[in-house]
Amino acid sequence: MKRWAIIVIIVGMFGWVIYDFVLSDSTGDSGQKDGSDDKVEQIVDNYEDEIANTEKGLERGNLAPDFELPTLDGEQVFLSDYFGKPILLNFWASWCAPCRAEIPDMQKFYEDQDVEVVAVNLTTSEHSKDNVPEFVDEFGMTFPVLLDEQGTASTIYQIQPIPTTYLIDSEGIIHNIAYGPLNYELMVQALAEMN
Repeated sequence: MKRWAIIVIIVGMFGWVIYDFVLSDSTGDSGQKDGSDDKVEQIVDNYEDEIANTEKGLERGNLAPDFELPTLDGEQVFLSDYFGKPILLNFWASWCAPCRAEIPDMQKFYEDQDVEVVAVNLTTSEHSKDNVPEFVDEFGMTFPVLLDEQGTASTIYQIQPIPTTYLIDSEGIIHNIAYGPLNYELMVQALAEMN
């Protein structure tokens, strides 16, 4: 059964990569490549290698899949760079009303708790990339904000509804997954259950 699930996930990922490649070519990319396609392909290939090991995956108790994305400042970071502390990994967009609702509580959680908050912006869904720093400034976000400009992390994590949040322990193991907005009390409760 697990083998079939893995096969379905891999086939789905290939389908998404092909769809995304065809869609990006048909929207006026004019065939120019800047090397980012190679990075996306390498990250997806690495993820496929990871998923072959049943200890890694997207369910509770699995090792969280790693990815590499740029920060708002252009620095390339891996999710695994934040291992060592519990991580609240949040996928969001500036146009998403529930995302806007949870950000103040997420900022308070980051300030009050010994935890890393890593906010992955679904940049491919933004009307303009300029919306992201404006949003960050508007909400006073001081935790790391990563830009998923190629849809790499959202593909790996199979993000459908947003916001989606993963609570990952200090060793990189997924402890909780939340679909929809979280409030401060739920974040604190999930962190306490993990410890």
